[in-house]
Amino acid sequence: MNDESIPPKPKTEADWLAQAHTLAEALPYMQRHEGQTFVIKYGGHAMGDDHLAKLFSEDVVLLKHVGINPIVVHGGGPQIGEMLERLKIQSSFIDGLRVTDAATVEVVEMVLAGSINKQIAASINAAGGMAVGLSGKDGNLIRATKLRRTQRDPDSNIEKILDLGFVGEPSEITTHVLEFFEQSDMIPVIAPIGGGTHGETYNINADTASGAIAEAMGAKRLLLLTDVAGVKDKDGKLIPSLTVEEARELIHDGTIAGGMIPKVETCLSAVEQGVEAAVIIDGRVPHALLLELFTEHGAGTLIEAD
Repeated sequence: MNDESIPPKPKTEADWLAQAHTLAEALPYMQRHEGQTFVIKYGGHAMGDDHLAKLFSEDVVLLKHVGINPIVVHGGGPQIGEMLERLKIQSSFIDGLRVTDAATVEVVEMVLAGSINKQIAASINAAGGMAVGLSGKDGNLIRATKLRRTQRDPDSNIEKILDLGFVGEPSEITTHVLEFFEQSDMIPVIAPIGGGTHGETYNINADTASGAIAEAMGAKRLLLLTDVAGVKDKDGKLIPSLTVEEARELIHDGTIAGGMIPKVETCLSAVEQGVEAAVIIDGRVPHALLLELFTEHGAGTLIEAD
C-alpha cells in the first residue's frame, strides 16, 4: 500500500499541549532576536534534498514573520559541476577552490545567479514569504578582487603564486542595498558572484561571501549550513560551543582539519569583526535553523568572542 494513502493519525490532547509548550518555550528567543539581522549560508545536502529544502524555506519565512531579518547566501558547487560536465568544459580544484577560467565563470554565473538563485527564491515564496533573488553584481552589492593564493613546493620549499582565474574575494559590501530589504517584507537571496573594478565577474566561495556580508551588516548571527554535525573533538564528539581562542587552539593542534578549517576561519573573522556569534549547523537535520535559534539544544557548534 502507498504510504500517501494512509491518513495521518489525529493529534491527541497531549500532542497539542506539547506543541503549545514548544511555542511558549521559543518565545524568549523570539523576543531576544527580534529586529536582528541573521546571515544564513545555504548549501550542501540541505539544498540538494527536496524535503529539507522545503523545510528550510519554511524556517526562513518564520524568521521573517517573528521580526528577524534573514539574508540568505547560497552555494551550488555540485550543480555547477554537473553543468560543466554537460557542456564538456574541463574543471579542476586547488585547495578546495574551483579554478575558474573565462568559459567556466560564464557557467558559474548562469547556474548560481540563474537557475539555483531563482529556485530558492521561488521555494521561499511558495512557503509564504516574499523572496527576491539577486547576485552580488546587482547594485554593486559585492565588489570583488582577484583571490591571491600561494603554495609552497614540498621539494624546493619555494613559494609560488597560484592563478585561480576568476576566483575572487569580497573587497566591499554595499550595505544600503541590504538595508532596503531590512525595512521591507522582502527576503534577499544572494548568489555569491562579485563584480570587479573593470567589469570582471568573480566566483566567490559562498562561506566567504556570507561572512563578509555578516561583518558589513553587523549581523547578530552568521549561520553556516553544512553536511556535518559541527566541530568535533579528537574522539569524534560534537563540541556545542567554542570561544575564538579555543577554536584557534583546535586548528593549531590539528583537531580542526581539512575542509572544516576555512569554515571555522570564516566564523572567527566574523566574530572578530563584530558579529555576536557564528554557528556551523548540521543542515541535514530537519528545521535545523529553528533548533539552533529557538531552543536550548541547538544544532551545531557556536563560536563566540572570548
